[in-house]
Amino acid sequence: MIVAEIRMTGAVAEIAVPTISPEAGRELPRTETEILQTEGGAVIRITATDTTAMRAAINSYLECIRVIEDIDNLTKVRK
Repeated sequence: MIVAEIRMTGAVAEIAVPTISPEAGRELPRTETEILQTEGGAVIRITATDTTAMRAAINSYLECIRVIEDIDNLTKVRK
Protein backbone atom coordinates (compact mmCIF):
# COMPACT_ATOMS: atom_id res chain seq x y z
CA MET A 1 0.00 0.00 0.00
CA ILE A 2 1.09 3.54 -0.78
CA VAL A 3 0.10 6.45 1.48
CA ALA A 4 0.14 10.17 0.66
CA GLU A 5 -1.05 13.21 2.59
CA ILE A 6 -2.14 16.57 1.26
CA ARG A 7 -1.92 19.22 4.00
CA MET A 8 -3.81 22.50 3.80
CA THR A 9 -3.92 25.62 5.95
CA GLY A 10 -5.90 28.83 5.90
CA ALA A 11 -9.30 29.50 4.42
CA VAL A 12 -9.10 26.63 1.94
CA ALA A 13 -8.66 24.13 4.79
CA GLU A 14 -11.80 25.33 6.57
CA ILE A 15 -13.85 25.05 3.40
CA ALA A 16 -12.25 21.85 2.11
CA VAL A 17 -13.31 19.50 4.89
CA PRO A 18 -17.09 19.81 4.44
CA THR A 19 -16.77 20.30 0.69
CA ILE A 20 -14.49 17.36 -0.10
CA SER A 21 -15.81 14.92 2.53
CA PRO A 22 -18.60 13.61 0.24
CA GLU A 23 -15.94 12.98 -2.43
CA ALA A 24 -13.89 11.00 0.08
CA GLY A 25 -16.91 8.83 0.85
CA ARG A 26 -17.24 7.92 -2.81
CA GLU A 27 -15.43 4.75 -3.72
CA LEU A 28 -12.53 5.20 -6.09
CA PRO A 29 -10.98 2.03 -7.50
CA ARG A 30 -8.03 0.81 -5.44
CA THR A 31 -8.01 3.80 -3.06
CA GLU A 32 -9.24 4.81 0.38
CA THR A 33 -9.40 8.45 1.48
CA GLU A 34 -9.76 10.09 4.86
CA ILE A 35 -10.17 13.83 5.47
CA LEU A 36 -9.18 15.15 8.88
CA GLN A 37 -9.64 18.58 10.41
CA THR A 38 -6.46 19.54 12.26
CA GLU A 39 -5.59 22.50 14.43
CA GLY A 40 -5.11 25.28 11.91
CA GLY A 41 -5.69 23.15 8.85
CA ALA A 42 -6.81 19.93 7.23
CA VAL A 43 -5.24 16.74 5.90
CA ILE A 44 -6.38 14.51 3.06
CA ARG A 45 -4.84 11.07 3.63
CA ILE A 46 -4.94 8.79 0.60
CA THR A 47 -4.09 5.10 0.65
CA ALA A 48 -3.76 3.32 -2.70
CA THR A 49 -2.82 -0.12 -3.90
CA ASP A 50 -0.60 1.12 -6.74
CA THR A 51 1.00 4.26 -8.16
CA THR A 52 -1.55 4.66 -10.96
CA ALA A 53 -4.45 4.75 -8.49
CA MET A 54 -2.49 7.12 -6.23
CA ARG A 55 -1.74 9.51 -9.09
CA ALA A 56 -5.40 9.59 -10.14
CA ALA A 57 -6.60 10.21 -6.57
CA ILE A 58 -4.05 12.96 -5.89
CA ASN A 59 -4.92 14.69 -9.17
CA SER A 60 -8.63 14.50 -8.32
CA TYR A 61 -8.23 16.02 -4.85
CA LEU A 62 -5.79 18.70 -6.02
CA GLU A 63 -8.30 19.72 -8.67
CA CYS A 64 -11.03 19.95 -6.01
CA ILE A 65 -8.75 22.16 -3.88
CA ARG A 66 -7.98 24.38 -6.89
CA VAL A 67 -11.70 24.84 -7.58
CA ILE A 68 -12.33 25.73 -3.92
CA GLU A 69 -9.53 28.31 -4.04
CA ASP A 70 -10.84 29.76 -7.33
CA ILE A 71 -14.35 30.14 -5.94
CA ASP A 72 -12.99 31.69 -2.73
CA ASN A 73 -10.95 34.19 -4.76
CA LEU A 74 -13.94 35.07 -6.96
CA THR A 75 -16.21 35.71 -3.99
CA LYS A 76 -13.59 37.94 -2.34
CA VAL A 77 -13.29 40.06 -5.49
CA ARG A 78 -17.06 40.61 -5.69
CA LYS A 79 -17.52 41.71 -2.06
